[in-house]
Amino acid sequence: MDKIDNNLLHAVETNWLSFVIAIIVFALLNFLARKRIGFGTRVLIGLGLGLVVGILFQSLDSLEIKGITTFGNIYISLIRMLVIPLVFILVLNSIASLTSLDYLRKIGFKTFAWFLGTTGIASVIGLLTALVFNPGHGIQQPGASDAEVREIPTFSEVILSLVPSNPVSEAADGKVVPVLIFAIFLAVAIIKVGSKNEEAVKPVRDLITSATQVLHQVVKFVIRLTPYGVFALIAGVASKYGWDTLQELGSVIVTSYVALIIHFVLVFGGLVFFVAKVNPIKFFKKAYPTVAVAFTTRSSYATLPINLEVITKRLHVSPRIASFVAPLGASVNFNGCGGVWPAVVVVFTSQAFGIELGLTDYIVLVLVSIISSIGVAGVPGPAVISTTVVLTALGLPLEALAIVAGVEALIDMARTAVNATGTTVTALLVANSEGEFDREAFNKDDDEELALNAV
Repeated sequence: MDKIDNNLLHAVETNWLSFVIAIIVFALLNFLARKRIGFGTRVLIGLGLGLVVGILFQSLDSLEIKGITTFGNIYISLIRMLVIPLVFILVLNSIASLTSLDYLRKIGFKTFAWFLGTTGIASVIGLLTALVFNPGHGIQQPGASDAEVREIPTFSEVILSLVPSNPVSEAADGKVVPVLIFAIFLAVAIIKVGSKNEEAVKPVRDLITSATQVLHQVVKFVIRLTPYGVFALIAGVASKYGWDTLQELGSVIVTSYVALIIHFVLVFGGLVFFVAKVNPIKFFKKAYPTVAVAFTTRSSYATLPINLEVITKRLHVSPRIASFVAPLGASVNFNGCGGVWPAVVVVFTSQAFGIELGLTDYIVLVLVSIISSIGVAGVPGPAVISTTVVLTALGLPLEALAIVAGVEALIDMARTAVNATGTTVTALLVANSEGEFDREAFNKDDDEELALNAV
């Protein structure tokens, strides 16, 4: 009992300031919500406050920030709670609502084509930007050869990890892709049976529809906590890394952000303007909540509920396209993690270790980036795995991963924003090609209010 009392006393002594600050910030964010301040604005305010508070705590050796970061961990746990049921129900509802398997094959092909095509372009942009900025120059070659690197799964392991063997067990383990594939099997079976006897599957369709509505309400409860969770998460990141890490690997950060911004503005903006024929400025304005949440949470899954609302209510894409593309994109679309980032790390590694690369190596880089972006679907830490695969394919030392690990969390914010926005763009492009994009509603400014803006 004395040990418990001492631990509690120590926690209070070292965390009292973080608890006080958390209460003040949460009260402020709640006040802004009641004043109907926009969701994206409140997320960015939470980000700014988290950055300031995190840097403050980095200078306070006697006090800890766990009182704040605990709230961030709670928020992430609630998001993880939603991922499996959300992916399963939405994919099931989206596909089961179709009447033709030919339509499913058509939108599936278009979705993957855009995912992989934009990842390849992202890899080229990352490569060219890195060659211009030379992020590896001036970085001393490390002597540590025992740096821990994530193991690359073999081809057979990748395939087996994607195929569902026990959907219940895999759902419990948080394996998204096997659950997604199981949902596709069920949905296709519903379509096949329904084509012969609609009455036989009507109870199942009604159950799926009802479950979708209930799940949407649960999602609303959780995503309203996003500004508070963002504050806590960013405070933790800022207190851990601070300015010293930024200065040491500033060139890597700058190179990555420039490449990601180029891809975001030119590629996404160009596709929206030239293919979908809509105003890219208006598109980015409407997609702003998705970008803000992805940037601050660093999780495509955490962004999935928000992205679904943005795609359907602000972009006015049909729910069945959104429900198919968005969950799939959160699992396999890695423009930032699988395209830009491996290219930047490859150039950084070649320059830091004095290894010359030629045109053939660059071509291999782009091709392997595209292929690996498929292979890491369902594997935790896709950016690390993709980069490991690319470095290995080019015969470059894996120790470079240990060097850039110090700033990866900071870069991951922009990578995730690009990933999530790429999914949003793909949903618009697929819907536009299928006549399921309400252009007239998109061009109006009277969008349906997002549940995110509620208190």
